[in-house]
Amino acid sequence: MAAKPNTEQFERDVVIAETGFREYDVRWIYPEQINLRGIQALGQAIGTFMHETGVAPKIVVGHDYRSYSATIKNALMLGLITAGCNVKDIGLALSPTAYFSQFELDCPAVAMVTASHNENGWTGVKMGTNRPLTFGPTEINRLKEIIATKAFYTAAGSYEYIEDIKSRYVADLSKDGKITRKLKVVAACGNGTAGAYAPEVLRAIGCEVIEMDCNLDYTFPHYNPNPEDLEMLHALSAKVKETGADLGFGFDGDGDRCGVVDNMGDEIFADKMGVILARDLSALYPNATFVADVKSTGIYAMDPVLKANGAKTDYWKTGHSYMKRRVNEIKALVGFEKSGHYFFNAPIGRGYDDGVMTAVAISRLMDRNPNKTLADLKNDLPKTWGSPTMAPFCPDESKYGIVDKAITIFEKHKADGTLFKGQKIVDIVTVNGVRFTFEDGSWGLIRASSNKPSLVVVVESPVSEARMIEVFNIINEALSVFPEVGEYDQTIQQAA
Repeated sequence: MAAKPNTEQFERDVVIAETGFREYDVRWIYPEQINLRGIQALGQAIGTFMHETGVAPKIVVGHDYRSYSATIKNALMLGLITAGCNVKDIGLALSPTAYFSQFELDCPAVAMVTASHNENGWTGVKMGTNRPLTFGPTEINRLKEIIATKAFYTAAGSYEYIEDIKSRYVADLSKDGKITRKLKVVAACGNGTAGAYAPEVLRAIGCEVIEMDCNLDYTFPHYNPNPEDLEMLHALSAKVKETGADLGFGFDGDGDRCGVVDNMGDEIFADKMGVILARDLSALYPNATFVADVKSTGIYAMDPVLKANGAKTDYWKTGHSYMKRRVNEIKALVGFEKSGHYFFNAPIGRGYDDGVMTAVAISRLMDRNPNKTLADLKNDLPKTWGSPTMAPFCPDESKYGIVDKAITIFEKHKADGTLFKGQKIVDIVTVNGVRFTFEDGSWGLIRASSNKPSLVVVVESPVSEARMIEVFNIINEALSVFPEVGEYDQTIQQAA
């Protein structure tokens, strides 16, 4: 990437930084890391990939609500059309609306222009050619090769704008009718795209909706729409308490994730909300299989209610593409990811992640439990103390190597029987980074972020909050030897 913005060469060359090709989608800072010709080349590469893999060249394309997303989408569609694709433009959309449109419009492929929860300045594309799955490393690397070698397929494509996809999506999510319980909910959208969808869907199923930052504003004037960030969760918590709502939902920028606050204003991280849902759904669907990502609570493996219902849980790699693939591969009923992705499979959903569908499912869960509050359902769970997802800065070029070294460090501690506050490491999972578990059930995780220059750190303890902080300090000490690791975006100490 040689050409710089505001130069003649930048207008003529294809500018596309290699670091933008991530594990399960592509993301760049625009225009510093990618220009419109680079986006066009990406579209050509997606179309070329479809032709070389025998996929019918029909593709749904949408964009999120950022000041530059429609421009990015137009360049992407130009590339797709020149590669012989029949483009169905659904306009302003959520990522799950685009996934829904693959089924609704009978298109095998999707390309959704979104930077999800990343800060303004970022752009990206979530894509797939085998619904409901999205690309993983193999497909992403092939796109990179096609662009690098300029091995583009060329043919005449076509374009069609779909006017009514929003109303069709709303109708689909509300097709099971209205709930009977009077449920007051806060819908917090951080001024992102979900503001145009979530309140309407929740009202359609019978909820009383209190809107919070639901007017679209691509400057994100209050905070970044990310339901995993404590700033958004704390604002949602305050609104729930102020209004006496039964619960609050927080949606990310492209609507594929959902954060939850209970009636007491307490944040329920998605892994524990997943346990509440799994308890309810496993009673309706005995012997169900669930998938949880490696950042998720250990309760899935020890919960007596899930055991009594014959439920089984498979821990898998973090990342929406990995989780979708695993849920569909083993025919799980639902997949739960701590970041707020929920993957509802048949007979509930179609296997993709949808934050608004998640809010509908939780509302219907509350309808099936009319005499309990969400706090009651949360307090029924085995008690653990868990951290939010914390992200210390680490350059993209270094993060995977540092995780490999962390794996070596903790595997050696386990082999040597090292004592940490009198506790040995008894189990290590390395399917995605390193998750190490102590004798008392406390555990910590270090992995590389798949979409930002950072590591990911999560800790949990069934013993006490103090024990959770001890595990966090063990991770901090291990990472302190690496000068590449920088400041955290948030920590337990800041949250306390």
